[in-house]
Amino acid sequence: MKLKQYQLMEKLNKQLEKKLHLVGVSCGSGLAAKMAIQGGADMILALSPGRFRQMGLGPLAGFMPYSNSNRLVMEFGVKEVVPKANGTPIIFGLNACDPTIILEQYLKQIKLSGFSGINNYPTIGLIDGLFREALEEQGFSFESEVEAIKQAHQMGMFTLAFVFDETQAIKMVEAGADIICAHLGLTPGGGIGAKHVMPLKSAADLAKRVFGACDEKKPGIIKMIYGGPVNTPMDLEFIYNNSSTNGYIGGSTFDRAPYEKAIVEKTREFKNTGTYAGWPHLNPPVSGIRDRGYVAAVKKYVSDHYMWGISFSGLADGLFISRSHLSSLFKKEMGLTFPEYLNGYRIHKARSLMINENITCSQAALAVGYKDYAHFCKTFKKIIGATPSEFMESNKIRR
Repeated sequence: MKLKQYQLMEKLNKQLEKKLHLVGVSCGSGLAAKMAIQGGADMILALSPGRFRQMGLGPLAGFMPYSNSNRLVMEFGVKEVVPKANGTPIIFGLNACDPTIILEQYLKQIKLSGFSGINNYPTIGLIDGLFREALEEQGFSFESEVEAIKQAHQMGMFTLAFVFDETQAIKMVEAGADIICAHLGLTPGGGIGAKHVMPLKSAADLAKRVFGACDEKKPGIIKMIYGGPVNTPMDLEFIYNNSSTNGYIGGSTFDRAPYEKAIVEKTREFKNTGTYAGWPHLNPPVSGIRDRGYVAAVKKYVSDHYMWGISFSGLADGLFISRSHLSSLFKKEMGLTFPEYLNGYRIHKARSLMINENITCSQAALAVGYKDYAHFCKTFKKIIGATPSEFMESNKIRR
């Protein structure tokens, strides 16, 4: 049974009230949708790039005249994805600039076909330069996407808006979008992933600016991110720690991986990111660490061993790479130094412990790897903006 817009919003907001994060999965097939729903996805996005990924092609094929994007989504969405919904909202990726459709009539067709709502994709927001200027001169603009969200909202449809800056975010909020999603660019990794993406810190800064503008305009609006450098749970946790993001939407992250078990496990992994599941324990050393990519291996090691002493030189030795070269690679990909990343990771873990567990500030410091409590307090204040005791008091944590 397809839920109505207000029912979907109630369902999503109840999860946020429980301090849970939301997960959306962009799928190009019924199998991918079925496995993602089984893994706990809160919503499924039927987007044309997802279909092209099933063909082994890059997602930008959805922007080219190889196929009519709206017709492609309608075909596989109705036949494969909508029947797998089982109460999960299915979002139609609408090319609002399509000159061959009458928007109001097409929105009605989308609604009657079993979709819960729309998303502005393909979006002109991913296009820049002279081509973007030429498109806008001929009336193909982001304003068309804003108008589509506005009309869908007025028709009682669920709306999810991709935005790329604060100005676009405000326009989509005013149009009535239920979810504002900061699109961080194409996802890296694998044989057809993007080769150049923004540093993770830059992505977090962008999300923070966009969501700050949203909160000023409509406090409490649901905020999510899509793509860019975020393709592991560690990356997502960094975004959660450094912005007001409520959830994550992925495409290549999920449906370029082997199906069934891989999609179920990956969706559950992202679903649980950022929630506290008990006291940290030392995990076995990362197997095959040299095969994971240098920076990815470092992030994985930190997530497994942050509560113990970590030597960056030791990591470099274990990866058979010079310390200076590893440092350069890390700074380039992450947008911050390794000590900054490690301290931030530890402090946010400590903050989670202080909120969720019956422990003192000094116990939290030890649990995340700080033997020197004074150093912990200084670092905590620098990152959080308050001392540990001030933080506990402001959150009414009495120990």
